[in-house]
Amino acid sequence: MNPFFSELLGTMLLILLGSGVVANVVLEKTKGNNSGWIVIALGWGIAVFVAVYVTADYSGAHLNPVVTLSLAAVNKFPWQQVPVYITAQFIGAFLGAALTWLTYRNHFMATHSEALKLAVFATTPAIDSFWDNLLCETIGTFVLIVGILFLMPAHLKIDSVNKVAFGLGAIGALPVALLILGIGLCLGGPTGYAINPARDLSPRLFYTLINLKNPHADARWKYSLVPLLGPILGACFAVLLYTCTT
Repeated sequence: MNPFFSELLGTMLLILLGSGVVANVVLEKTKGNNSGWIVIALGWGIAVFVAVYVTADYSGAHLNPVVTLSLAAVNKFPWQQVPVYITAQFIGAFLGAALTWLTYRNHFMATHSEALKLAVFATTPAIDSFWDNLLCETIGTFVLIVGILFLMPAHLKIDSVNKVAFGLGAIGALPVALLILGIGLCLGGPTGYAINPARDLSPRLFYTLINLKNPHADARWKYSLVPLLGPILGACFAVLLYTCTT
């Protein structure tokens, strides 16, 4: 599998499963209606686990533009591949949103609240305060990128000097999945923890396109600056910390 398709597929799976659990919880007449925030956080953790183990061997499973940029900034990823990966991530996120809509199409029609429909695709704040929301997304992404940059690769220690690297298969995806779960449970309350521009902007665009003739729909594009700028700022601080301590 080439890296472009790997990132596209992985991000599509991430959004399909992540947005899917939100749809199951918030939309009317689903089997999981009103099952709660913990279910959503668990669902996103599982979404990351699946997306990472499917694509890790082919593209490294970035699945997030700021992950790609951060790895390039610390010389762990070639800069010439950055546009390819980010393009694939945004396309994959759009396709994941489309598949979520197809899966829950009848439930979207049964749900009257446009705010709940938007929540399936894009993040919105619990309390609308631009700078506080931006700070929350910055901190959440900082934790994500620090966790990824300092992630210890699996190895077998032979002696005090020699180590032999080895793969863990699908289990190798577990640390990042737990990292996302922890961020969601601990820091996700104020903004819904986008911590990924592709995760928020592409599904928000999909929501906008399917509601062009709906005067009551509001994609809240003004707020979209938060899940765009917050992850970039958080990644910058994480990269700075990494470069200063390694």
